[in-house]
Amino acid sequence: MPHLVLDKISIHYDGQPAPAVERVSIDVAGDDFVVLVGRSGCGKTSLLNVAAGLVAPARGSATINGRPITAPGSDRAVVFQNDALFPWLTARENVAFALRLRGVGPAERARRADELLALVKLGDAGDKRIWELSGGMRQRVGLARALAAEPQFLLLDEPLGALDALTRERMQTTLLDLWTASHAGVLMVTHGIEEALVLATRIVVLAPGPGRVVRTFEPGFSRRYAAGEPIRAIKADPAFATARGELTDAIFEGETA
Repeated sequence: MPHLVLDKISIHYDGQPAPAVERVSIDVAGDDFVVLVGRSGCGKTSLLNVAAGLVAPARGSATINGRPITAPGSDRAVVFQNDALFPWLTARENVAFALRLRGVGPAERARRADELLALVKLGDAGDKRIWELSGGMRQRVGLARALAAEPQFLLLDEPLGALDALTRERMQTTLLDLWTASHAGVLMVTHGIEEALVLATRIVVLAPGPGRVVRTFEPGFSRRYAAGEPIRAIKADPAFATARGELTDAIFEGETA
């Protein structure tokens, strides 16, 4: 099974007197959905950037399947809060672009792009230009394009942060469906407490000054959804409310830990 490992990672940015992150370890297996939460400045995005190969740690090691991570690679796909789609292309052409980079032929590109758009519930939107799509639809195109690379891991930096509440809830189920269908491991950053509980197989709570791990949770709600339980029923469960309170307390307690 694929493994992405951040081992005792410390990150220090030039001009800053203290490290942004100190000795943080995170292990993401191929069937994990790991979510990083914590107050602003605790190093969530910095750690994601190390996993993506965009930032080199000052100390510690980042590996994927035992190989050092030194740069971005096709085994990892990154989706940011603000999409990086090409506005002059259609939804299908945006997804097909990632397939073209892999050397896939034109006919197969179009077929596979349509399959991926259908997977993110945009099967009828292939011919639409990006500027014709809503924010939620654009993020789904971005996810389809990320999956076109057939990565072993998806790295998600607040991909739902700019969406309205209703669209955000629908996208949470879309992410869970994609995680189940793609068999890719996920490392995600979010500020949403309910979002973390719904999506994560494991939640890592970080605190700032410098960024460090203060708690981990294994809520189990995403497994219940994958087993067929409706998301609204999960959120209505008293156990969900209890977990939300415990996670909220952990985030705020981390400030004084």
